[in-house]
Amino acid sequence: MAAPRLKERYQKEVAPALMKELNLKNPMAVPRLHKIVINMGVGEATQNAKVLDPAVRDLGEITGQKPVVTRAKKSIAAFKVRENMPIGAMVTLRGDRMYEFFDRLVNTALPRVRDFRGVSTKSFDGRGNYTLGLKDQLVFPEIDYAKVDKMMGMNITIVTTAKNDNEARSLLKLLGMPFRTAA
Repeated sequence: MAAPRLKERYQKEVAPALMKELNLKNPMAVPRLHKIVINMGVGEATQNAKVLDPAVRDLGEITGQKPVVTRAKKSIAAFKVRENMPIGAMVTLRGDRMYEFFDRLVNTALPRVRDFRGVSTKSFDGRGNYTLGLKDQLVFPEIDYAKVDKMMGMNITIVTTAKNDNEARSLLKLLGMPFRTAA
């Protein structure tokens, strides 16, 4: 199987451009994508465990990988959560699957978001990682609208090897992330 087109683009165009822009001598110092973590918290799973099944199915279809069911670390009485209760699902993507997902996210899913004007540049964590939230899973073309009974949001964290936010911002911009421009 051929390497994902985004990975090839990174190696041929993005990495050399980053080396020049960030003034790096060593090609191993160039920031790159490390992993992408997609997390879907399902709060209603505390009352009804069957609510989690569609979330797991949808997340599996979107990523092409079986999600892990996340469980509560400790009990919280106010939220009616007991320790070890299933409360969400998550997937960690690395390698080719990560590049394929990022490509689909940037080129097909984000443009389908209603009233989309670009993603915020303020969602960096200070260590070169970027997190964005989506309100519903229907922006991904893999999801069949007829099978969805409830909208569920998700958090997507893009972990990079960048040392700071500016390096990460340059990397994501060159990879095609549509950042919001100041008006």
